[in-house]
Amino acid sequence: MSISMQVQDCLERASWIRKMFEQGAALRKIHGDDNVFDFTLGNPTVEPPAAFHRELLALAQNPVPGMHRYMSNDGYGDTRQAVADLLSEQSGQPVGPSNIIMTCGAGGALNVAIKTIINAEEEVLLLAPFFVEYRFYVANHGGTSTLVSTDRETFQLDLAAIEQAIGPKTRALIINSPNNPTGVIYGEESLKALGELIERKSRELDRQIYVISDEPYARIVYDGKKVPPVFAHIKNSIIVTSHSKDLALPGERIGYLASNPAMDEVKLFMEGAVFCNRVLGYVNAPALMQRLVAKLQHESVDIQAYERKRDLFYDKLTTLGFEMVKPDGAFYLFPKSPLKDDLEFANRALAHNILVVPGTGFGAPGYFRIAYCIDDDIIERSFSAWEKLARELGMKG
Repeated sequence: MSISMQVQDCLERASWIRKMFEQGAALRKIHGDDNVFDFTLGNPTVEPPAAFHRELLALAQNPVPGMHRYMSNDGYGDTRQAVADLLSEQSGQPVGPSNIIMTCGAGGALNVAIKTIINAEEEVLLLAPFFVEYRFYVANHGGTSTLVSTDRETFQLDLAAIEQAIGPKTRALIINSPNNPTGVIYGEESLKALGELIERKSRELDRQIYVISDEPYARIVYDGKKVPPVFAHIKNSIIVTSHSKDLALPGERIGYLASNPAMDEVKLFMEGAVFCNRVLGYVNAPALMQRLVAKLQHESVDIQAYERKRDLFYDKLTTLGFEMVKPDGAFYLFPKSPLKDDLEFANRALAHNILVVPGTGFGAPGYFRIAYCIDDDIIERSFSAWEKLARELGMKG
């Protein structure tokens, strides 16, 4: 075999995603872009906020001497201070710049966090449904993944299932709120109870167990809701995030890792994470983006635009008979598949030029994901195809 067995295994697990992309590309060649409705990728079509363009122009017109040189491996001090100030404000905890590492997006931050804490064959708990790449990130660093179900009616934390899953090799649990793919937010009481559970199990097993909170959608929330600050409720917690979604900058790969200042041996953890940031090849987070996001920590894209898309799509699909939890945030719908086999449903949808992602890939067979971070016009033009699909399946279309 010309490539490693681990990579070959990962490719096989992800092959159905590649197949969807390839089929979508083939359909666009046949029917044209306007007649293919691709809801597979969380790649926002909205533009960054006006403040981003103002800061970018100001920096281009008044460049800082040496602004493209190497910097400290954890990032610029003023950028880390800006991030720390915001996290302190949100959590009520004394987060400082020494608790922050600027990273190449949330994916880079996740890999740094996992590499820093995981020994070979230790496990990371993943709450299903989960972002598909988590499993591959854990495997990157010799760890194993254990899937833990959330409540299938609400997709909220199932604390009993989490407690049962924690064992002598458990090193971390990844949470994602608002969640990709469901859009649910884990409530304050749930996080508090989770923090108490992790503390108790850490004492029982005499090992430090971490909660890694993946938060790229934390500012994209609806109906006046808020994402509770994980640092206020879970002692040994790590935040990983990016500005891909809240500032619509996915191609710029700028994010950060933040450690809870109350974490056990936090200084040692940060020293290890800075080292891992370097040796994984992510050093440094892009210099230009670091300088820009330092001044944009209170900015975001137009959240109401996403809320409008959610309501437009949710109202139409539920009218057609699709069942789903109404998302609190992010930009995904996660309906139940009207067919038992979600892969078969995705193929039936494909026949109507609708591309969705089967829930199997997220550890939740029997569902499918729709990404609605696209133009309203595409959503609205897809409705006739959804109606035809619903009629074909004996629904209300």
